[in-house]
Amino acid sequence: MIGKTLTLRTAALATLLCGCAALLGCAGKKHPPTTSDVAAAPNWQLVATDEDRDRLRGWRDTWLAAVAKARKGGRGADIDRLGVLADPDRALTDPLPPAGAYRCTVYKIGAAGTATADFTAFDATDCEIATNGGVSEYRKTGGVQRPAGLLYPDGARAIFLGTMVYGDEVRPFRYGQDRLRDMAGYIERIGDKRWRLVLPAPQFESQLDIIDIVPA
Repeated sequence: MIGKTLTLRTAALATLLCGCAALLGCAGKKHPPTTSDVAAAPNWQLVATDEDRDRLRGWRDTWLAAVAKARKGGRGADIDRLGVLADPDRALTDPLPPAGAYRCTVYKIGAAGTATADFTAFDATDCEIATNGGVSEYRKTGGVQRPAGLLYPDGARAIFLGTMVYGDEVRPFRYGQDRLRDMAGYIERIGDKRWRLVLPAPQFESQLDIIDIVPA
């Protein structure tokens, strides 16, 4: 009887220790945010990685350097044809597009490396703005490179934190899971029913991506 009691106490102690270890492990581990986390952390700076905060902090220098590189490479006329889309200070009130279907055109400016041009314009593809519990999400649903993520209101613009989806992948990585997939930028309104998503210093191909967003 005494042996049985000791065995039960030992098992209970082991269970308690395992539970404590699990709690301690969780306390030291940073989990990537999900949509449900946003209500508790509406400030994008509480969610963004250090690398993405640096990207957003240096957006203007990145923009000017990318445009200068494109102009030096003989693509100045292409930049000029973008009009207000290429004006870094064009930001109107009400930055968040309403939920719905849109068409998105990607422009890559300033080559990063030698494999791409200093200016590349892609065909327009489908994209969408969705809302989930008051949280806005941007998803590019067409093309082989498809940014997807959450939008955080931040004055005259909304900060975008998301990841890149490639090829035939069905769902995006969670933000913060893979720095090579992480993306940071901002959405702002630049005209009547026209917005842009600006992605400074993306991981590959270009120094600056600008996505023109108009209703479908």
